Amino acid sequence: MKKSFFILGLATLVLISCKKNETVATTSNAEVTETQTVGQEGVLDNESTPDIVKLAASNEDLSTLVKAVQSAGLATSLSNAGPFTVFAPVNAAFDKLPAGTVEDLLKPENNGKLNDILGHHTYVGVIKTDQFSDGQNLGMVDGKNITIKMVDGKPTVNGTVNIIASVPASNGIVHVVDGVILPE
Repeated sequence: MKKSFFILGLATLVLISCKKNETVATTSNAEVTETQTVGQEGVLDNESTPDIVKLAASNEDLSTLVKAVQSAGLATSLSNAGPFTVFAPVNAAFDKLPAGTVEDLLKPENNGKLNDILGHHTYVGVIKTDQFSDGQNLGMVDGKNITIKMVDGKPTVNGTVNIIASVPASNGIVHVVDGVILPE
């Protein structure tokens, strides 16, 4: 008899737990649905290491890059798991381009060209600064290569674009650079 009450009590506890989990799952699914509508970049998380897009968005010196990534529709892709190595040009790097270039690239009809340029700044995988070597070729997302050249003991992209800073992200690493890397 005592065993029956124990089993009945345990079954009731399991049912109550399932009901609670069901409610949590429903709430969680609603949150996931809302998040998926916005994309991975819309997930609010102020405690974890930021992903590449959130890291860039938090730096005013990268606002032109962030605008380009959003315009090209790549914010969700670069917020996903990766891993990615992104060479992120500062605003001053975009300012070095001929007048009107950035504005022209941000037009919807130039989305393909913008995607190619941004893809030329993105490598699938993580390469830290100390892993670069002279003459190293990296196959970028756009299907073309960049070459790492060591200048005065420091890695540069194609011998002309300097790495200013390197910041780890939850889904890769961002190398902040002083030039826009244009595909040939």
